[in-house]
Amino acid sequence: MIEQGTGVAPRAEGGRDVYIDWLRAVSLIVVVLWHWAFTILRWGPDGPSPTSPLGFTSGLWILTWLLQVLPLFFYVGGHVHLLSWRRARERGTGIKTFVWRRIQGLAIPSLALAGAWITVGVVVRSVSGAEEIDRVVLLVLSPLWFIGVYLMLVALLPVMLWLHRRFDVLVLIWLGGAALVVDVLRLRYGHEAVGWLNMVLVWGLAHQAGFFYDRVVALPRRLDVATLWTGLFALFGLVYSGIYPGSMVGVPGDKLSNMAPPTFVIVALLIFQIGLVEVLRPSMERLLKRPRWQRANETINRFALPLFLFHTTGMAIAVGIAWLVSGRPPGAQIPPDLFWWLERPLAVIGPLVCTLPFLLVFGRRRRGRPTG
Repeated sequence: MIEQGTGVAPRAEGGRDVYIDWLRAVSLIVVVLWHWAFTILRWGPDGPSPTSPLGFTSGLWILTWLLQVLPLFFYVGGHVHLLSWRRARERGTGIKTFVWRRIQGLAIPSLALAGAWITVGVVVRSVSGAEEIDRVVLLVLSPLWFIGVYLMLVALLPVMLWLHRRFDVLVLIWLGGAALVVDVLRLRYGHEAVGWLNMVLVWGLAHQAGFFYDRVVALPRRLDVATLWTGLFALFGLVYSGIYPGSMVGVPGDKLSNMAPPTFVIVALLIFQIGLVEVLRPSMERLLKRPRWQRANETINRFALPLFLFHTTGMAIAVGIAWLVSGRPPGAQIPPDLFWWLERPLAVIGPLVCTLPFLLVFGRRRRGRPTG
């Protein structure tokens, strides 16, 4: 067996862990809604440039401790990959074939989307000479960095499985320690380039932590609470040390970003979020037994990949339509005023409507497909 311990997460009929599906669905929705509702576009001579209300609203950064869900998403992904590999192994599939199929499943639609937008950019620029299209294409495709990291983790799966079998929980300690050393070299001694190693170390740690999901689920509730508080205290200590910014996303004006590249703060955030979702588990599992919650969970997971891939495309189309209707380039009040905040729910409608056609075309996946 790859993992040790006897704890197994409760699963619904058909072997699905509905809570892990829900965590993946919520992580995805939070990312999409954040982009749709809280992206402030400013149109300059070179085209659009994005910012967010975090740089203009005091104390709002604390919400990113809940809304920056990529650590949780990679944690869930690690568990899903482990389960998928077990099933593939039982069918006689080798690890190289398994990894290659997973890479194809993500890389092909991502590359197709990137190719389509790059083609659009080249055509528009050659026909109209509008250099601003370069920044438009870059903004639409920028979330694909996440897919790139995910593909890297899939490619490293054979190595990480071997490390897990051989060294178990020590792998998490080593990855966390290495990420901390990278921060010291970067922030204390000025070796800025070495910071990009944390793209592998920090996200690799989050993914590797997912291999321990069943053991985490089996922990007594008091240890779930202890995990939550451990992560929370670590976040406060690191942020208020003055070394790291408080926001878990990049904010214009901050001395550095905790995400680009990720810092050791993201490790603390991961611990906090793992504790939080385990504390919430009993309540959420009761809710997920209700038919409406089940349908919502299944629907979001069914359309997960096309929603993530095309949500910025839908947003770009919505912005373009608004520009044509109003006759002026998109923009927003800087800093955001009360009216901007009140219209945030409405800001989601346009991108959602413009994304729906892509979901209908590219989201035709078989219902009841196993997790992963």
